[in-house]
Amino acid sequence: MIAIVIDDMGIDKADAARVIALPGPLTIAFMSYATELPAQAQAARSAGDEIWMHIPMEPMDGETDAGPNALKVNLPPDEIRRRLDWALARLPGIVGVNNHMGSRFTQDAAGMAVVMGELRNRGLAFLDSRTIAATVASSVAGQMGVPHIDRDVFIDNDESVEAVLRQLVETEHVAERKGFALAIGHPHPTTIEALQEWLPTLKAKGFVLVPASALVRMELSSAG
Repeated sequence: MIAIVIDDMGIDKADAARVIALPGPLTIAFMSYATELPAQAQAARSAGDEIWMHIPMEPMDGETDAGPNALKVNLPPDEIRRRLDWALARLPGIVGVNNHMGSRFTQDAAGMAVVMGELRNRGLAFLDSRTIAATVASSVAGQMGVPHIDRDVFIDNDESVEAVLRQLVETEHVAERKGFALAIGHPHPTTIEALQEWLPTLKAKGFVLVPASALVRMELSSAG
């Protein structure tokens, strides 16, 4: 089983619509500060895609702006909750959240515990994009009983179509090794072009495209 997550969605409406038009089910992570979120999410749901929220979190590079209401390590717990509440209120009916940037914040156990407490209270899952190897997000999620999963492959760090296709093959190899794989990409024109070519080949190769929640359930059952 393979899940393809496309995050940073909803800022560029045209690119988002092209992603939603791809054969699914894909997992769509909408940027929390994108506009027209309910309408965009409805289009994705109608296409059979699963909806997550992409939450800005503080990166290691302090000069980089993660976006409005980003979660930061120096914020008090109440302000982290307020910012998270703001994001989650913008798009009801999501399955869970994943981090946008966050190489600094996801290393902070105290901040992640505040986030996981809110997700647990709301019955939401967490997908760790793993923007840094030292992340503690999944360990904190596990300790707090929050369903979670980690990203296996980034498909478009190199945005050329050829490079994306190579990373999609790597995703296949991961799935062959462990039974499933979760890959993250972005709504770049080249990524969309590569997915248009690759997605129709999956069934013949013995792979099943699933939403991220299916892999979260597998992780839960294997942990249990």
